[in-house]
Amino acid sequence: MALRRPNGMGHRGVWTSLLLVWITCATHTSMSALANQLRGLDQGGTAPGMRQPGEVRGTLTRAKRGWVWNQMFVLEEFSGPDPILVGRLHTDLDVGNKNLKYVLAGEGAGTIFAINERTGDIHAMKRLDREEKAEYTLTAQVINRDTNEPLEPPSEFIIKVQDINDNAPEFTNGPYHATVPEMSQVGTPVTKVTATDADDPVYGNSAKLVYSILEGQPYFSIDPNTAVIKIALQGMDREMREEYLVVIQAKDMGGHMGGLSGTTTVTITLTDVNDNPPKFSKSLYEFTIPEDLGIGQVGGKVKANDRDMGENAKSTYNVIGGDDKDVFEITTDSQTQEGILRLKKPLDFENKKSYTLRVEATNVNFDPQFSGSGPFKDTATVKVAVEDSDEPPVFTQPSYLVEVHENTGVNAVIEQVAPSVHDTDVYCAHLYFIDRHTDLERQFNINVDDGKITLAKPLDREMDMWHNITVTAMEVRNHSQISRAIVAIKVLDINDNAPEFAMEYETFLCENGKPGQVIQTVSAVDKDDPKNGHFFIYSLVPEMSNNPNFTIKDNKDNSINVLAKHDTFRRQKQEMYYLPIVVSDNGSPPMSSTNTLTIRVCGCSKEGIVQSCNVEAYVLPIGLSMGALIAILACIILLLVIVVLFVTLRRHKNEPLIIKDDEDVRENIIRYDDEGGGEEDTEAFDIATLQNPDGINGFLPRKDIKPDLQFMPRQGQHSGPNGVDVDEFINVRLHEADNDPTAPPYDSIQIYGYEGRGSVASSLSSLETASSDSDQNFDYLREWGPHFRRLGELYSVGESDREP
Repeated sequence: MALRRPNGMGHRGVWTSLLLVWITCATHTSMSALANQLRGLDQGGTAPGMRQPGEVRGTLTRAKRGWVWNQMFVLEEFSGPDPILVGRLHTDLDVGNKNLKYVLAGEGAGTIFAINERTGDIHAMKRLDREEKAEYTLTAQVINRDTNEPLEPPSEFIIKVQDINDNAPEFTNGPYHATVPEMSQVGTPVTKVTATDADDPVYGNSAKLVYSILEGQPYFSIDPNTAVIKIALQGMDREMREEYLVVIQAKDMGGHMGGLSGTTTVTITLTDVNDNPPKFSKSLYEFTIPEDLGIGQVGGKVKANDRDMGENAKSTYNVIGGDDKDVFEITTDSQTQEGILRLKKPLDFENKKSYTLRVEATNVNFDPQFSGSGPFKDTATVKVAVEDSDEPPVFTQPSYLVEVHENTGVNAVIEQVAPSVHDTDVYCAHLYFIDRHTDLERQFNINVDDGKITLAKPLDREMDMWHNITVTAMEVRNHSQISRAIVAIKVLDINDNAPEFAMEYETFLCENGKPGQVIQTVSAVDKDDPKNGHFFIYSLVPEMSNNPNFTIKDNKDNSINVLAKHDTFRRQKQEMYYLPIVVSDNGSPPMSSTNTLTIRVCGCSKEGIVQSCNVEAYVLPIGLSMGALIAILACIILLLVIVVLFVTLRRHKNEPLIIKDDEDVRENIIRYDDEGGGEEDTEAFDIATLQNPDGINGFLPRKDIKPDLQFMPRQGQHSGPNGVDVDEFINVRLHEADNDPTAPPYDSIQIYGYEGRGSVASSLSSLETASSDSDQNFDYLREWGPHFRRLGELYSVGESDREP
C-alpha cells in the first residue's frame, strides 16, 4: 500500500504514488529537493527507502508494499467550504479490484479524519488547532469488502498540524510593579517583564518576540530582546514626581509587519533617598513662658521640615548657643519630628525676664553621595519671654533647725518662720499653720499671723529628743498658693534624772567564803546625757556607813565592788542581807538615788560554786533534796494505783457470766461437739432462750450485760405475753457481744430460734409442756411420713401400756 500520486506524471512497474504536500518546510526539505525526488520517480527511479518490484531480501521474496512518507501535514485553522484533503492512500493490490476497502483507525479517526473507502483519500473534517493538539497517530489497513478479512497488516502513520501565526504574545504575570531609588544613574535596571507566545517556537518567526515601550519615555527604556526596563533620564527626583506608568509591547514575527502583539503596564515608584536637608519654616520663634512652669514642662515647639520621608526625614534638635542655654533643653518628638523646648531650671521673673536661644536641626541619617549638595542641617533663633505669675510664698529657709532646753516654759517662743515676698506687683499677707499630722501630741503652737512657734506642753528629752513639724504658709487672697517648710526641733538635756542601778542584781554569798571576797560588781546608768559624760559617786547610807558585814570599793570606772568583811555567814542564822547604796552624778545640780542590793547566803562547793540557797535543805537526809523526795513518793503512789487496778480486774474476771435463778431447776444444754474450749463456753448459754413466749412470763437476763433497751417486736411479728421478741433479743445480744471489747471471749454463740406458736405438732420437747401425757394423742405422727412413723409407734405403745 502506498500514497497515490497525481495523474499526468507517468509511472514505473507497480510503484505509482505521489504525496500531495504543499508545505515543504514541515519536512525540512526545499522545493528543489522535492522536485528532484519527483523527477527521479518519472525517470524510473525509486524513492528513498522504497523497494523495487520483486526485490529479494535474504532468502524471502514477497510482494512490494510500503508508504512513500510516514507523515502527513495539514494547516491549522483551515476553514474552507469543503473538507481539506490531507493525503491519499493506495495499495499495490488495488489494480481495479472493486472488493478492496480502506479502513482508518487511531486518534481522531471517524471524527476528525475520514477516509474514502474506495479511493483511500483522507480528509480533515474539522478545524484543527495546533496549540490544542500538534499531531495525531493513525493506522491504515486494506480489507476485503465482502469478507472483512484484512489483506495486509495495518500500517501506522502520523498527521502533523502545521502551525500558523494565530496567537498573540501574552504577559501572564502583568500588570507589574517595581521600585527604583530616586536620583539613580542612567542605565540602572528597574525590572524585567516576560511575555509568552503559544505558537510553535521552532517553526518560522511566529513565536519570536520583540519588546518596545509605548508609554513611559523619555524616563525609561527597555531592551528589545531581554525585556529589561532601565532608567533613561538623569536626576529623577521623587519629591517632584514619585510614580510612573509605563506601557510595554511584545510583538511576534520578530517585530515585522503583520505580526501579532500584546501589552502590559508597569507601575514604577521612585523610593526616597536622603537628598534633602531639614529646613526651619521660619528663622525666628517667639514664646512666652510663665515663671511658675514646672521643671521638664513644655515651653514651646519648633519644626524643621524635610522633603524626604521615613528614616531620611528624621532630625535631631540641639541648643547650640544663647543666653543661659543651660536653663532650657530641646528634644525630638519621634512621632511629629518636632523640637520640644523644655525647662531644665526654674524661672524667676524678678531676676530675668527673657532668654534668646540658638537651636539647630540635623538629619539623623546621612548619605555620603549627596555630601556635595551642602550641609544637611539648619538653624533658627528662639526668643523666650518670662511671664510673671502669682507664686506661692517661699520661706527664707527650706528647713529650720531649733534647739530648746527641756526645762523651757510653756508658751515660750522657740522660733519664728516667715516667707519672702516673691511677687512684685502686690504685697501678700500670709497665714501660718502647723500640719498636725506631724505633731500628733500637739506639743507646739504657731501664731497664725506672724509665724511664731511656741511651746504648748513641757518637753522631756528622755521621751523624745527630736520633734519634726511641718509649717504651712498660705496667701490670704489666694488660698491655693501654699508653701511648706520643715522645722526640726532638738531638745537639749538638763540634769533632771538621778542615776540608778544598771540592772536588778541577784547576789549570792557563800557560807565558806573568805573575808574581803568580791561578791558583786555594781554599775549605774543615768537617763540624762551630759556633754562631758557621766561620773558616778557610790556610798553607803549614813546610818550604815560602818556596816559590820559588807563594804564597797570604787573601781574608778563608774562601778564598785561589794566585799564581804568576814566568813561567819550561816543560812540558819540569817538567809538574807539588804545593803542600801547611794548613787550620785556630777550634774548641776547633782542628782542622787538610793538603791538596795539584796544578798542571799548559799551553800557552795569547795570551788565556790553555789549549790543550795534554801534553809530547809538542812532538815533533809544527807544526799537527798526536796525534789528527789517528791519524785520517790510519786513513784510509790503510782505503784500502789497499779496494784489496786490489777486486783480489781482479777476479781471482776472471776465472777460468773450468767446469773442463775435458784427457782429455775431446769438444766442447761451443752454441745460437746463445739470446737471451742474452756469452761467459759459452758456458761455462755441460758436455757431461758428456749422458752416458748406463750408459756413464760419473762426471760432471764445475762449477768455480764445489763439489758437497758426495751425490746419491741418487729413489724409483722407477734411477741409473747411478756412483750419480748426472742429473735430481736438474741440479735441485740449478738450485736452487743461483737462490739463490746470487755465481753468474755466466747468461741461460739448458740442461737436457739423460736419456731412459732402456729405449729401443728406444738412443742416436741419433754422439758416443758402445757398438757399432760394423758391428753396427748400421737396417732397423727404416723401420717407424717416414714421419718415420724417410728416415733408414733413408740408413743402409741406408751399409751397402751397405761393403766385405765
